[in-house]
Amino acid sequence: MARTQLSIMPLPHFEGLELPCYKSNEAAGLDLQAANPEGEPVTLEAKGGRALVPVGFCMALDLGFEAQIRPRSGLALKHGVTLLNTPGTIDSDYRGEVKVLMINHGEEAFIVERGMRIAQMVIAPVLQMQVVPVDTLDDTERGAGGFGSTGHKD
Repeated sequence: MARTQLSIMPLPHFEGLELPCYKSNEAAGLDLQAANPEGEPVTLEAKGGRALVPVGFCMALDLGFEAQIRPRSGLALKHGVTLLNTPGTIDSDYRGEVKVLMINHGEEAFIVERGMRIAQMVIAPVLQMQVVPVDTLDDTERGAGGFGSTGHKD
């Protein structure tokens, strides 16, 4: 698997936490931990409570890459806790603190403790396309068929 460098700048409230890391040799996502300032827990109220949870660092991505912030499946399965705006995109020119927009769909309040693994971050290549207006598009078998239009033999 190809490896490049990800520059991470820890902020003061990151102290004592682990740098984002892959938990297995073939993992696609780096685990992110909650870095609640002053160590105060964040409460996600039941049935829709949400919060923007800091992870305590800024970073620099190389041009041509993005970071995608994705939910952790265990939190979703066990507690109904996931992320809004998923996957969230962090552009290569952003230099502010990384934060995770969490939501609780569960029946009980959920407490986000400092150091808890709350999300995963996947670094992915991106392309920027030249946008060109045209009068017509090429034909395809699918054509303008939208939602639910593939896989049917009518």
